[in-house]
Amino acid sequence: MTSFKEFADTCEAIEGISSSLEMTALVSSFFQRISESDDPDTELPIVSRFIMGRIFPEWSAVELGVGPSLLYESISRASGMPLRQIKQLVRETGDVGEAAKIALEKKKAKLQRTFLDFTGGGEADLEIADVFERMLAIAHASGKGSQQIKIKHLQYLFGTASPNESRYLARLVLKELRIGVGEGIVRDAIAQTFEEDVDAVERAYMLINDLGEVAVTASHHDLSSVNIRIGRPIKMMLAQLGSFDDITEMYAVEWKFDGARVQIHKDGNDVRIFSRRLEDVTNSLPDVVKLVKSQITADQAILDGEVVAIGSDGKPLAFQEILKRFRRKYDISAMVQKIPLYLNLFDIVYLDGILLIDCELHLRREKLDAIVQSHEHLRVAEQTCTDDPDVVHTIYQNALDAGHEGVMLKNPDSVYSPGKRGKNWLKIKPIMETLDLVVVGADWGEGRRANLIGSYLLACYDPDTSEFLEIGRVGTGITDEQLSELTNLFSQYIISEDGKTIELQPAVVFEIAYEEIQKSPHYASGYALRFPRLVRVRFDKTPEDADSVERVEWLAGRI
Repeated sequence: MTSFKEFADTCEAIEGISSSLEMTALVSSFFQRISESDDPDTELPIVSRFIMGRIFPEWSAVELGVGPSLLYESISRASGMPLRQIKQLVRETGDVGEAAKIALEKKKAKLQRTFLDFTGGGEADLEIADVFERMLAIAHASGKGSQQIKIKHLQYLFGTASPNESRYLARLVLKELRIGVGEGIVRDAIAQTFEEDVDAVERAYMLINDLGEVAVTASHHDLSSVNIRIGRPIKMMLAQLGSFDDITEMYAVEWKFDGARVQIHKDGNDVRIFSRRLEDVTNSLPDVVKLVKSQITADQAILDGEVVAIGSDGKPLAFQEILKRFRRKYDISAMVQKIPLYLNLFDIVYLDGILLIDCELHLRREKLDAIVQSHEHLRVAEQTCTDDPDVVHTIYQNALDAGHEGVMLKNPDSVYSPGKRGKNWLKIKPIMETLDLVVVGADWGEGRRANLIGSYLLACYDPDTSEFLEIGRVGTGITDEQLSELTNLFSQYIISEDGKTIELQPAVVFEIAYEEIQKSPHYASGYALRFPRLVRVRFDKTPEDADSVERVEWLAGRI
């Protein structure tokens, strides 16, 4: 069995280099050793996720449910160091992993296991599989006494781990490993280790949305058998910013709806609905489930679309109203009546046993039209194929007049590329393109706002390294009421405080408007935003859904 020490040693080696090729080689070497272990089918998926700072598959609804406060308490109990000193170490080092390492190094003798009645006693090296099982138990702990159960499991892990193991264990708990390994490096390492084509690994990942499972499948040289699975969400295809100048060829033109993206899986009478974050929101949307059951004639299908909440004036309600529907867990029927939803379908990726992502859009559209029976609350999005900018402009204006965001231009011959943003789908909106950025830090306010978080440090995402690269701060466009709500929201994500400066766990995405993107040596991204202002909190997006540094560079070149 593979020890957690081997994982920590690999992380430490990777952390000391910057070359992507060298990182890939180190990860590949680690995968190779695991493939020769006693139980590679168990360990490979765990390590493939751990090395990216993830614990569970992206499609999984399981959450660890551990924030900084609970983590600090666990480290304190395992090390015997007072909680206030743990917090001080985090402030001084700026890294909860380094703080955990120092805390355990300071313990002079072997940790006294005051929790033997919980663990059963004995001493053993931590194994990768054991760490994962403990994490799973932590995630499943709920109800009365769950916090203490979580702490005891973490206490055991930190009590058993060496100081260096504790560094990476603490970071892993907060899903921020800080070693620069992202999906691209893991994908390439899988291909290199098992001598598979990179494109084959990438395709398998698109279909099952889990590099851990892809690693195991590649180890058996069986990637060709991988197929999409009903009930397991895949990433949704994305659009990049376009303009009327791009209309130099034929496009399929649709409204860009002002709603919330959904992916719908139908398997007979079983319907599951997933949000853009790939969260299962089925139970909150019984009206949409009923529509799909009654109006979709296919036995099996995976559909892409958008739900919109329409007000009494016939125009879309604010996005926050739709979020009320997605988040509702009680009195759902009352909310269905209060905020009815309208489903607009515009794509299909799977139909009755046939994978459609390789089919051209116009063919997918034909299949979609054939299985949808229109209803007052469900329709296939109206589509017009044209290369005439005047026609597109008319459709665009109609969409704006109806309260929607603009138009989509889609290449009618394009395939469906899960998780990819490119020129095959373009979006035209009336205002400068906003950026979705992760909040990684903040400052306490001054004067009457002294007890409120007054400004926020923003970062874009580097998918190759899984790092969040700072790009600026925002404190404009936020009312006192919003500041109060945001302060409550971010209180659970505070990692450390140093005077007025706060370090935050990357968890919340802001949609940010700005006047200009400028090159800047002051931020890790190499860019800064001029006059940024908060548009809204994107509760429908995960930190990994934030705009990439590559997109920032592209936008900077266009503006």
